[in-house]
Amino acid sequence: MILEDPVVLLLLFAITFVFIFTVKRGWSKRTCLNYPPGPRPLPVLGNLHQLDLKRPYRTLLELSEKYGPVFSIQMGPKKMVVLSGYKMVKEALVNQADAFAERPKIPIFEKLAKGHGIIFAHGENWKAMRRFTLTTLRDFGMGKRTIEDKILEECDYLIQEFESHEGSSFDTTETMNVAVSNVIVSIMLGHRFDYKDPKFLHLIHLTIENFQLGGSPTVMLFNTFPALEFLPGNHKTVLKNLEELYSFIQQTFVEYLKQLDANDQRSFIDAFLVKQQEEKSNPDSHFKNENLQSLVSNLFMAGTETTSTTLRWGLLLMMKYPDIQKKVHEEIERVLGSARLRYEHRKKMPYIDAVIHEIQRFANILPMNLPRETTEDVRLYGYVIPKGTYIIPLLASVLHDKTQWEKPGEFYPQHFLSTDGKFVKNEAFMPFSAGRRICAGETLAKMELFLFFTSLLQRFTFHPPPGLTSSDLSLTPAVGITTPQCPIRSVLYHADELQLLGKDAQTQPHFILLLIHPHTAC
Repeated sequence: MILEDPVVLLLLFAITFVFIFTVKRGWSKRTCLNYPPGPRPLPVLGNLHQLDLKRPYRTLLELSEKYGPVFSIQMGPKKMVVLSGYKMVKEALVNQADAFAERPKIPIFEKLAKGHGIIFAHGENWKAMRRFTLTTLRDFGMGKRTIEDKILEECDYLIQEFESHEGSSFDTTETMNVAVSNVIVSIMLGHRFDYKDPKFLHLIHLTIENFQLGGSPTVMLFNTFPALEFLPGNHKTVLKNLEELYSFIQQTFVEYLKQLDANDQRSFIDAFLVKQQEEKSNPDSHFKNENLQSLVSNLFMAGTETTSTTLRWGLLLMMKYPDIQKKVHEEIERVLGSARLRYEHRKKMPYIDAVIHEIQRFANILPMNLPRETTEDVRLYGYVIPKGTYIIPLLASVLHDKTQWEKPGEFYPQHFLSTDGKFVKNEAFMPFSAGRRICAGETLAKMELFLFFTSLLQRFTFHPPPGLTSSDLSLTPAVGITTPQCPIRSVLYHADELQLLGKDAQTQPHFILLLIHPHTAC
């Protein structure tokens, strides 16, 4: 039980005494008759007592069954509106995009970022940083052959790293994180890092830890009651990690400034510094150090964790469903054989394309999406939602919408295949969100997922370890801002050793067997 956690109990105890005499019992204009319905809140706590604080999206999915596609909840003193189902999320984020384009001020992110960067930025600053980010990423090859070559180069390094562990166990999480992170880092800094670089590994550790702790109950309570910052909890670790990451970024762009050449821009940071110099006489310029610091942090964190988590879900699902993995191998053999993979091959690989889309849909790694805030009073589904309302577009309800998917609770690549085996789109496929705040790195992520996944499956076959069957593998997600699968450990055997395991190596001449062991700590 979450309430048995002593830190959570301490926080709740303090909340009661700090706010019991100050909580407002009225909600001003939000008490209007056509405000969305929801469960009855308690004083001070709101609906916190009803939520599964480790996986709140599960509670919200249950509440949507009772209250419909638009309902309200209360987190402490703050009212929120939840949007559930494909039609309602699309209506808000796409059809009324401008009205749902703002981001609320979330204490854990406002503490250091203060609205800078892109992910949790606000107003005109967000618009300026998003325009710059999209333009610069395109200039440095996003969606083009240049970035494709960087990804394929990193695929080679990743395969070599997997093979270097022959016969010994290793944790795939760190290796996958490093590989994916190197792609965005090569754009931001102009170079990649070695897989054993201690500073790089430490930065990745800080990033992953923040994603894990950011979804913890104590961080949720801090965001609800920021006045309790002085109490112990994971929010202190998250803030300390961010400060350390910011310090590294500060040192990095100071060094880059010393070598800056406007006619030879080597990286994303160079492009920002050149723009900063061009606008140094403009007092209203958004190209300040604080924005660069937050922007690089945003891209580094988002560009590392989400794609890596999706790929690791893909490996687990291939072991869980060997028949699907077999079809993936057959398509690779038919289209590629041992030839060099290119992104253009995706058009000739509809089954793999469908499998990757289904991995994203099924894994549902950002189930609550990132929150939005209304920029004006909005009418939605017959209700009035006031300006400045905290909005939760429940992405889990879209990716698992029973009205949009034939088998929403199952891993079923046929969701993206026609009866004659061609790839088909589904408008309810929204893993990158939608509307004005759709993921700026969507194009890059799609290319990474296809090239990394297909490269690994061209080279490896993934099996459960001896003594376990595919049915023994758990698909229960871990806790965090995103929902990675539980940590796993791996053992590699070369193809010529497969006979010792009773496997027929001759039928898979260019594959290596990868055995994945579930981690008991999960």
